[in-house]
Amino acid sequence: MLSENMEKALNQQIADEAYASQIYLAMASWCEKSGLSGAAKFFYDHTGEEREHMLKIIHYLNGEGGNSVVPTVKQPPSEYDSLKQLIETAYEHEKSVTASVHKLAEDSLQQKDHRTFNFLQWYVEEQLEEERLFRTILDKFELLGTTSNAVYLIDKVMGEMAGS
Repeated sequence: MLSENMEKALNQQIADEAYASQIYLAMASWCEKSGLSGAAKFFYDHTGEEREHMLKIIHYLNGEGGNSVVPTVKQPPSEYDSLKQLIETAYEHEKSVTASVHKLAEDSLQQKDHRTFNFLQWYVEEQLEEERLFRTILDKFELLGTTSNAVYLIDKVMGEMAGS
């Protein structure tokens, strides 16, 4: 059975995943209206992934006899100066999610909640992949720059990354 503290922490992670989904939805919309169809596709896909992450925790909590709470989500930022700034923002967000997942894993070990610790290992690996993905895109800006041709190429690459 989950401790009250672990249930509360997992519900906070549900809220964090829901907010991540909304952030990426807003980013996708900004990209779409900015003519960046590849980046828009990439972020629309990520919106769904974050929702799946949220649902996975909800199912886990419910299956462990806990009480999952569907959160109210604050409105995310919707304007960016450039695709590079947007990617930097996404990368920073992923780093904060990684920190919260690591804290959850640490707390589950301290509470000797090995089932939750085992469950969270998927999230630990997922966050490693997410951070790498956004660093890869930022590396492309370092390599190509921020000219319109560079942004065009990066948008194309992001479209190819979507769904992978």
